[in-house]
Amino acid sequence: MAQSIYVLNGPNLNLLGTREPETYGHATLQDVERLCRDRAKSLGLAVEFRQSNHEGELIDWIHEAGAKQTAGILINPGGLTHTSISIRDAIAAVKVPVVEVHISNIFARESFRHVSHVAPVAKASLCGFGIEGYALAIDGLAAMIGARRKD
Repeated sequence: MAQSIYVLNGPNLNLLGTREPETYGHATLQDVERLCRDRAKSLGLAVEFRQSNHEGELIDWIHEAGAKQTAGILINPGGLTHTSISIRDAIAAVKVPVVEVHISNIFARESFRHVSHVAPVAKASLCGFGIEGYALAIDGLAAMIGARRKD
């Protein structure tokens, strides 16, 4: 059975493709999911792909990933990156490697976006590569857990 990773997406990411395309591009969340599944499959990994506009649901999924001892978590917390101590604490509480990813370069945007509460407890952070950042983050997570490309 393939190792499993969780790909968690926070608030407003369900609007990808229509929300601020000058910042986030025209790809939809379904495009992101397809990209993640394809990249993970090439590495022999299974994906649990989820999105929620609710902080508590994201926290529950982080706890679930920890309880299931999943191989890792890739998370785009959206705007909660900059505000949620609770998501930060949930990540710190689980013994699962976490990679933070953002479609836009949060450091080239408004100053309030320059602070990530997730970064200090994540194994790595990636931003500014568009949706391709998800694939890069999966590659990085796979390297951390020792997964090998199946090409």
